[in-house]
Amino acid sequence: MSYRLKSKFKEYSLIPLSAGLSGKEIAEKMLADNGIADVKVISVEGFLSDHYNPLNKTVNLSPEVYNGRSIAAAAVSAHECGHAVQHAKSYAWLNMRSTLVPVVQFSSGIMQWILLAGVLLISVFPYLLIAGIIMFALTTIFSFITLPVEFDASKRALAWLNRTQLAHGQEHEKAKDALNWAAMTYVVAAIGSLATLLYYISIFSDRRG
Repeated sequence: MSYRLKSKFKEYSLIPLSAGLSGKEIAEKMLADNGIADVKVISVEGFLSDHYNPLNKTVNLSPEVYNGRSIAAAAVSAHECGHAVQHAKSYAWLNMRSTLVPVVQFSSGIMQWILLAGVLLISVFPYLLIAGIIMFALTTIFSFITLPVEFDASKRALAWLNRTQLAHGQEHEKAKDALNWAAMTYVVAAIGSLATLLYYISIFSDRRG
């Protein structure tokens, strides 16, 4: 899935946006059109490292997107601005996701070790595995909460691109395809997380049964 996403991004990076705007210019225009004046658009290192940071209110774009004048650059930059719009409008799913971020960050650092120790010591200390399962359950919930956040950001981006005529017709369809593939990576991650959670629950049930 990751390979397919990168392939799609590279494909649409080769197709110039007829409007001729860079990803940075697209982002700044979308923010302005939504009345958002306190969010900065900056460039960050890394391929497909694009993200919105609600803590310092920055739209962080990779060099390929920040400087790019392609359909891919327009789609990605508008999508990240979609998150900024969500933040400005206090989108409920984004607020829930943001609340879980520190918990998930803490859990991810020790979760795998607790799960491993819990499996090995289940006969003498079963509650250790329960603790690991609870931590993993939180990351799984986080993965599923992320889905509406990502789909909504893409929906806002595509609607704005179409409304402003910056990407319409075939360009709009290509932008939609690129964002759909990006969204699918989150779907796969959520399903994989759920499958792993059920696996650890089955281990606990079998060993304790």
